[in-house]
Amino acid sequence: MKKHWNAKWIIDPSFKGLKPIDIFRKEMQCKNIEEHRDNLKNKHMLIRKKFRVCNKEKNAVINITADDYYKLYINGQFVGQGPAPGYYFAYKYNCYDISKYLVEGENVIAVHVYYQGLRNRVWNSGDYRQGMIAEVYMDHNIILSTDETWKYQISEAFKSGGTTGYETQYLENFDSRLYDEDWITTAYNDSKWSQVSVNEDIDYSFEKDSTVPLEVYERKAVEVNRYYENSYLIDFGQEITGQFLMTAQGNAGQVIEIRYGEELDELDETHVRYHMRCNCDYQEFWTLSGAVDHLNIYDYKAFRYVEVIVPKGCTVKSDFTAIVRHYPFEDKGFIYQSSNKMIDHIIKICKNGVKYGTQEVYVDCPTREKGQYLGDFTVTGHSHIYLTGKTDMYKQTLIDFANSTFICHGIMAVAPGARMQEIADFSMQWPMQLHQYYRQSGDKSFLNEMYKKLVDLEEYFKSYERKDGLLVKVDEKWNLVDWPNNLRDNYDCELSKPMGDECHNVINAHYYGMLTYIEKIRSILHIEPINDLDSYKKSFVKAFYNEELQLFVDKENSTHSAMHSNALPLLFDLFPTNNIENAVKLIKNRIHHCGVQMSYFVLKALAKVGEYEAVYTFIKELWSTMVKEGATTCYEAWGKNQKFNTSLCHPWASAPIPILVEEVIGLNPEEPGWSKIRFAPHIPESLETFKLEVKVKCGRINIKKENGILTIEAPHGVEIIH
Repeated sequence: MKKHWNAKWIIDPSFKGLKPIDIFRKEMQCKNIEEHRDNLKNKHMLIRKKFRVCNKEKNAVINITADDYYKLYINGQFVGQGPAPGYYFAYKYNCYDISKYLVEGENVIAVHVYYQGLRNRVWNSGDYRQGMIAEVYMDHNIILSTDETWKYQISEAFKSGGTTGYETQYLENFDSRLYDEDWITTAYNDSKWSQVSVNEDIDYSFEKDSTVPLEVYERKAVEVNRYYENSYLIDFGQEITGQFLMTAQGNAGQVIEIRYGEELDELDETHVRYHMRCNCDYQEFWTLSGAVDHLNIYDYKAFRYVEVIVPKGCTVKSDFTAIVRHYPFEDKGFIYQSSNKMIDHIIKICKNGVKYGTQEVYVDCPTREKGQYLGDFTVTGHSHIYLTGKTDMYKQTLIDFANSTFICHGIMAVAPGARMQEIADFSMQWPMQLHQYYRQSGDKSFLNEMYKKLVDLEEYFKSYERKDGLLVKVDEKWNLVDWPNNLRDNYDCELSKPMGDECHNVINAHYYGMLTYIEKIRSILHIEPINDLDSYKKSFVKAFYNEELQLFVDKENSTHSAMHSNALPLLFDLFPTNNIENAVKLIKNRIHHCGVQMSYFVLKALAKVGEYEAVYTFIKELWSTMVKEGATTCYEAWGKNQKFNTSLCHPWASAPIPILVEEVIGLNPEEPGWSKIRFAPHIPESLETFKLEVKVKCGRINIKKENGILTIEAPHGVEIIH
């Protein structure tokens, strides 16, 4: 529901009168976009307002949002942060119960608003939309709202250390001499602060965030070593997402160097590898004030290790901690334990990858990009549902990508960030994702709500059909097939940007899959089918099936059969015959020739034809490399060196979670929303014991195998179909 605000949108006066820059375009479109002023990038705006409370017993809430991001404090206490990224016409705001933070008498709201100004995958920044809006209610009556009486100061303490990743974030060379830690308290004297400006001419449309705010908490280092007189090596025990905290005192102007990394230096493990393989350089410098200083970094990083190099005469408190952040996650919400310790470890790193890779959105990685990719979401979102028992984040992601259709009806590959990227393979997965949401939630009304977007997507790709229904030359998008490109099994097609003139297999297999899911949704909504799937299948077979090989080839007139060209047709029932032995053999022999995200489809294809033992074995084989290399979160590729810029936290690698639950253990919703349960186990004999505890919409389900006996417990009254 859209929100009407009584409050005013307040801004840094430097942005007064600037018209928003239209940063949106088709990826392949040549469009002159206005250059952004450098002096208005990387702006940290501190905002305060004092107010009085007469009756503390009343219930109090605050509605708040900011562009790009805020951190909210009341009376010196941290309350929350946000918002989730969104397009200006569907901009999210948060609501917090703040009753416990208030006192009778004088109170202060303090908000640290950050405007980045870069055009990347993180936020819709770089458009001059800057500022914040807030309203405080007590017993449903407004007692405070943003207006021109609020005060602000631009903080110069957060010096730019340059950008890192794909211009993902600014490194922060923090200067404690320019930062007063008391600015968030009522006692602070803000008499020298200026009054904010009000922007009356905003074009936002606001919606309450349907997901819950991030979970933010402290985590202590598990190990601290002092290898040299002037340095500390800190280990948090596993990869985390957040900000590093420490306390130090030295002479005014002394500088501490801080290096972060996902791993240690391979040549000298007394140092952190801060020139990270994922293309981030995590090196920052902290200038001391002469007093007891606390490091205050704003943006988050993903790291396990921190190296602190201190100047002579500087005193450092050794109780190093970090502020960890992610979507709320109950570690015991999903429990898997078994007699196969390698599989247990694989599930653990996948679980951690999804945990720390789910921020306000499902990020592809919390280091290099921090963006939400549609193809990654297929795997990450599916895993996240089983790990949390919730579908709110999944639903919001579907909406984020549906909202991207104002740029292209064919759906953007990244949403809602400002990086314009279009990948046809990813767009075609949206109907499958929408159907997955319905399968898990039973929310039929949402299918109705999204149906127009579904039709627009369908019509977009239909405009590129040739006479036989196959797609060729989708000249506004490009094809990934798989990533990195050395894991395409020598796929015989020139994958140019945009898509070339060749009619090839994978894009058309995905297209057929897309059409089948659209028709499934039409059937659920009692809408007459539109697509002649049988005719499309015949065209696909005629173009790509090699009778002699009894395999599908990569493109028309090719003799090469990549595993991708057979796994997708196997999954989507495109084979013209029941003789699939050659295809299954090919896939099993080349299982290592696909990328991590594509493995989700490959494993599902093998399960579909009854190769459950192979599915279980391949999970162990493929992901074991990560475990043996010391992974604490799942990787972007099968091993650290398989890709030139591998991130070591990439939740698109979490396929073992839904595959194990649905295909191996055989737990599925028999009816949408889990009103009935289907339990059809395919447990390998080698798996002597296991225990699975998982929460779904109907409640908690417990399955275990002990002493050769398999049992399942479901919530009372829920029917189990065997």
